[in-house]
This record gives sequence, C-alpha cells and structure tokens, in this order.
Amino acid sequence: MALGLTLGTVEVHRALLRKGQASEIVPVAVGTAVSSLGGYAAVRGLIPLEPITFVVICLCLTMIVSLGLRLRGGAAGFVGDVSASAFIIGYIPLLGASVPLLMGAPDGALRILTIVACVVASDTGAFTVGVLLGRHKMAPVISPNKTWEGFAGGIVFAAVIGVLGAIYLLEIHWAIGLVLGALLSVAGTIGDLVESLIKRDVGLKDMSNFLPGHGGVMDRLDSMLVAVPSVGPSCTSPSAADAAKRKVPTRGSHLPPTRLRSAPQG
Repeated sequence: MALGLTLGTVEVHRALLRKGQASEIVPVAVGTAVSSLGGYAAVRGLIPLEPITFVVICLCLTMIVSLGLRLRGGAAGFVGDVSASAFIIGYIPLLGASVPLLMGAPDGALRILTIVACVVASDTGAFTVGVLLGRHKMAPVISPNKTWEGFAGGIVFAAVIGVLGAIYLLEIHWAIGLVLGALLSVAGTIGDLVESLIKRDVGLKDMSNFLPGHGGVMDRLDSMLVAVPSVGPSCTSPSAADAAKRKVPTRGSHLPPTRLRSAPQG
C-alpha cells in the first residue's frame, strides 16, 4: 500500500506539472512512504507513539520541508508550487493513512476486506444498473457515463454487501453494515469523480502507464482513497476489541485457580 500511495504522489505531481505547478515531489514521496509504513508500525506497537500522532507529525514535517525547499525557487510561481505540494499531501498520504492504520488493527484484514468488497460492489452495481436503467446523467461534464440510476444501484449493492460483511466478518449489527455500505458507495463515487476531474483539467486520459493496460495507480485507488477514511474507524469489531483486552494480563491471571483449604486442626 505504501508503494501504491508513493507512486500515486508521483502521478499527481506529473499531472500538475502540465498546469505549471511543481510540487516538491521528493519530500512528498518520502513523507508518504514513511507515514504509511510508520503508521502501521505504530499500530503494531513498534514505534512508541500513538499511530495518529505519528502520521500527523510526519505529514506536518513533510509540508514544512516542502515549503523550505521551495524557497530556493524565489517568488515566481511560489503559491502555485506550494499549493501543489499541499494538495498532494492532503489528497494522498493524509487520506491514505487510514489504510495502514486499519491494517494494523486486530481485525484489520477483515475491515479492509469488507471495505474493498463494498466499493467493488458499488462499482459493479453502478455499472450494471446504469447500463440497464440509466437515463439521467449525473455529472456529464466530469464523467459522461455516470447516471443517477447507476448511482442508486451502486448504493444498494454496496449496502447489501455491507450487511453481509457486518454479520459474517466484523460481527457487528447489520444496521451498521447497511449504513457503512451506503456511505462507502457515496464516498467511492466522490473519489472517482475527483480523480476524473483532475485528469480532465490537465488533459489526461490516464494518470500514467505504471500499470500497463490499466492506466495509472491512481486510476485504481481513486475510489478507495476516499472511501476508507470515510468509514474505516467505524468498522470496529467488538469481539476483536474484547480479544485485544483479554491479551492484557492482570495480576494473578496467569495463575491457575486453587481451592481454599482449611488449616489443619491441632
């Protein structure tokens, strides 16, 4: 995931260059990788900091270093260049930090699996219903093929998968899965539209050719990048949390139970 996010920063950097905005890609890419890997390590207890604290400090330092390095270029284009750096930092490593934070949790794999399944179901539902019933264009300037009917279909498909994931994977109430699935569908659609609008603004069909036959990394991560932080912290499995608590020993918990014996008489 850290590699994907790092490559994503390079793709957006190259895209913004077409608009005359040059981010400080070296510190941005390094900060992205460090925040992702370090956030996961902090969740696993390998770094003596709270995971969110580590990520915030890392991204703040990334922005500070980017500002400092850009000072060398003088006043011309300064605002545009630092805006590009700030945009990439906020768009990719900040939003993407939710993934390693979730992966490091006791039931992180199940959370990620549920989220991915909901987003995929949303895309499938939106495409299927859009092809069969789509009549009203949702965002013709940004994405001509999206329809409101397809959008509604995506929400329904994702909600169904959310319910199944809540019951069988996360062991939380089905109603929470229903809401999570719907929110993931909406957030994923926003992520897809945002990335599409970036490409239209800079005049690109695909972000890059990093993935031959599939376009760029951001063409695959766009929905997930927005979907995960929108609901990730809510996908907490009570059973996993209880299991984590049970791992903390209490005084005498390692001792087997014993019966009280009466003292010998006389």
